[in-house]
Amino acid sequence: MIRLVIADDHTIMREGLKRILEGSDDIEVVGEAVDGFEVLALVRKGGFDMLMLDLSMPGRSGVELIRQIKHESPRLPILILTMHEEEQYAIRAIRAGARGYLTKESAGTQLLSAIRKVASGRPYISTSVAEQLAMDAMPNNEDSPHKKLSDREFEVFGLLVNGKTITEIADLLHLSAKTVSTHKTRILFKMHMNSLAELVQYAVAHKLVAPFRI
Repeated sequence: MIRLVIADDHTIMREGLKRILEGSDDIEVVGEAVDGFEVLALVRKGGFDMLMLDLSMPGRSGVELIRQIKHESPRLPILILTMHEEEQYAIRAIRAGARGYLTKESAGTQLLSAIRKVASGRPYISTSVAEQLAMDAMPNNEDSPHKKLSDREFEVFGLLVNGKTITEIADLLHLSAKTVSTHKTRILFKMHMNSLAELVQYAVAHKLVAPFRI
């Protein structure tokens, strides 16, 4: 039996996932979390075999949260279930310690196999992500501008291009507005851009803007 914890801040999504899993006799949902702090509390408490984690939640989230979980529980398998389709999100998550990466759009048909594969100790990633990981390991590979960003900068970049204000990002990431502004300045500098509008245009062109969520 795979004892699973679902971490997602959307109640409708958690309920939908549980319905998909109801017909399985080898997977049991034993816990739920709505933000990064609840995730860490459950990790410290233990009593489950695998974590299914959304990349975008209130509080600690994303790559930073994955790294913290792996630091506290190195053997805990993590399957990322996210709205982000772009390979760069997957690559950063895998490098941080996640064992699998699945988009919510594919969850209906691939969820059970992804959970079973990750729980068994094997990775679950798409062919395109595997190819990108291999390409990134090759010498003289020219990176796209967004790949030059640190994990925190990339997280701030994602929130900025998805319409969040400096204040909102500060609240979500538990940072000061000044720190977020500094990150924004560094992002613009590293990507050789002059405005948020240019960042948004770039994000749209590279499919880094998240789908609309209610």
